Amino acid sequence: MNKPIYLSLAHMSGAEQTFIEEAFRTNWVAPLGPNVNGFEADLENYLSAEARVCALSAGTAALHLGLIQLDVHPGDEVICQSFTFSASANPICYQGATPVFVDSETDTWNLDPVRLEEAIKDRIAQTGRKPKAIIPVHLYGMPARMQEICDIANRYEIPILEDAAEALGSTYHGKPCGTFGHFGALSFNGNKIITTSGGGALVCNNAEEKKHTLFLATQARDEAPHYQHSNVGYNYRMSNICAGIGRGQMTVIDEHLAARRRNNALYRKALANVPGISFQSEPDDSYRSNFWLTTILVDPEKTGGVTRDVLRLALEAENIESRPLWKPLHLQPIFADAPRYGGEVCEKMFNQGLCLPSGPMVSESDLHRICELLLSYLPHE
Repeated sequence: MNKPIYLSLAHMSGAEQTFIEEAFRTNWVAPLGPNVNGFEADLENYLSAEARVCALSAGTAALHLGLIQLDVHPGDEVICQSFTFSASANPICYQGATPVFVDSETDTWNLDPVRLEEAIKDRIAQTGRKPKAIIPVHLYGMPARMQEICDIANRYEIPILEDAAEALGSTYHGKPCGTFGHFGALSFNGNKIITTSGGGALVCNNAEEKKHTLFLATQARDEAPHYQHSNVGYNYRMSNICAGIGRGQMTVIDEHLAARRRNNALYRKALANVPGISFQSEPDDSYRSNFWLTTILVDPEKTGGVTRDVLRLALEAENIESRPLWKPLHLQPIFADAPRYGGEVCEKMFNQGLCLPSGPMVSESDLHRICELLLSYLPHE
């Protein structure tokens, strides 16, 4: 069998072990400790001077705590980008609220500002209340149209909870993704830009919000010599061991970003003259994607009938991992009854889209192997 090529395999710097060994040596293995504090400080320094970061057990936990602090309750509605992973919307349901799904636009593949405002106006008309929050997603690391989205959110005084799970290292107008909203959520799952094996973080705007996030994430224990609780709490804090992995990963984050952008550029060059193949691309110089995953659309009307699935199965037969784009949430059975606005754009992308191996462990020879296989199925000059 051919050597496997994975979609987005984690890469360890070697420094992770130093931080982990220190945690074991000092017996700091609980969900607090020097590595947690150090990892949060590393992220704050990386993102901006104003950002305050609380390290958590998952990006989903970050979204959940963000919604809680935005006062989302049963009966409320939260607008969510439809073209994303289910974790973007599941925390809305944790709160007993209803997700309202909005289509994407074709430039960034992210939340369509025109559809967003249409949805806000219609929800107000139908329910007499505006949505409690807006969750835009920076899909595959591509920044959303945050200037337009923020303008609309400010006009209707609706807070933004930014899903930047896939976008650490991406910027829009020079500002890091995850720092535009009232809160921002990051993910450190094993396939992300950096990993803590699992884990995530909530990006807050000030120290008070970070303090409250920490309170909620550690079972909401009141200040008392005994265990006393006046609020519902959650076991969402990141462990000192996982944070040690994160600290080691932060030493090579720039290398990881450079590798993914390099891989994206090599794919573009190799497939530049193939009819029917298009890439998710930065609309202009104000967008800088981390290209977490290199993604393509395959138009069978221009490829001589070759579809996304023909390519996916051909790659699979050669032990090369790829996968379709996210299935839009308004098409998921669990969300079948949720309100939606549009959907045609992201449905077409889902039907034609494919994610290609993109991680820092993908070598140049791996990329040549992948592209040669793709080209053997596709018309090209």
